[in-house]
Amino acid sequence: MTTNKKIRVCVAGATGWAGSELCRGIVLTDDLELVSAVSRTNANKDLNAVLNLSHDKNIPIFGTIEEALSVPCDVLVDYTKPDIAKHQVLTAIHQGVHVVVGTSGLSDADYEEINSIAQEKKQAVLAVGNFAISVVLLNKFAEMAAKYMPNWEIIDYASDRKIDSPSGSTLELANRLSKVRESVKTVAIEDTKGVKETRGADINGMQVHAVRLPGFVIALETIFGLEDEKLTIKHEAGNSAKPYVQGALLAIRKAGTFTGLKRGLDCVMEFND
Repeated sequence: MTTNKKIRVCVAGATGWAGSELCRGIVLTDDLELVSAVSRTNANKDLNAVLNLSHDKNIPIFGTIEEALSVPCDVLVDYTKPDIAKHQVLTAIHQGVHVVVGTSGLSDADYEEINSIAQEKKQAVLAVGNFAISVVLLNKFAEMAAKYMPNWEIIDYASDRKIDSPSGSTLELANRLSKVRESVKTVAIEDTKGVKETRGADINGMQVHAVRLPGFVIALETIFGLEDEKLTIKHEAGNSAKPYVQGALLAIRKAGTFTGLKRGLDCVMEFND
C-alpha cells in the first residue's frame, strides 16, 4: 500500500460489540477511510446514523460481503461469526482485497486453506485472535516460558453467551506454543482414571480447558509447572471493546505489507529479543 493516500476499509460486523468500536476509531484517523460496512440487521442504512458517527460522508451498510465489496476498498476487517467468516475472507481475497481477521473460531485447517489461496492471489491475511496489547505480551511471554518449562495447560474463560469454544485467542496461543514444543504430560491422557474429558481437550499437543459462565467477558490463562514451582500468565478483559481498537488499527495499516497468512498481532510489531 502507498502512504500518500488513505487506506480504504470495509468492516464486516460493523454494528457489533467490537466492530462498532473499531468503526468509531477508524473515522477519527487521518490515514484510514471507512468506505463500507456489512451488517445483515442494518442493511441499506447509513452507518453514520446507526452508530452516530461524526463523519461527513455516507457509509453504506450492505447485507452481504459480495455487495459490500462493490465499493472499492483495500482492507476488509472481519468481525463476524465463525460460520460465515471463512467465506467472507476468501471472497475478499479473490476480489484482491487484503484481510484482517478478528473473528474467533476458525481452525488451523481453515487457515491453511486461506494461506494457500492468499499466496496464490498475492494477498495478505492477518489473523488476530485478540487485538489487546496485553494478549500480545501474553503470547510472547508464554513462548519464552515454554522454552524452559515443558509442562503447561491453557484455560480459556468467556461469557456463557460465547458460542465458539475455545476462543480465537486460545487457538492462536495453542498454535504458537506448539511451534516451541509439545507440552509434556506426566500421565498420558489415555491412562487417566475416571472421566478423561475432565482433563480438557488436546489441541496441538496441549490440554485446553474452556469455561463459559456469566460474569466473564474474556480471559486467557497459561499455567506452567515444574516441581515445587509454577508460573501463571493471565490476560483479563473488561466490558469495553476500546482496548482492541489501537491493535486493530495497527493491523489494518500493516495489511498489505506481506503476502499470505500471518497469525498474531506481534507478527507485524517490532520486539527486541
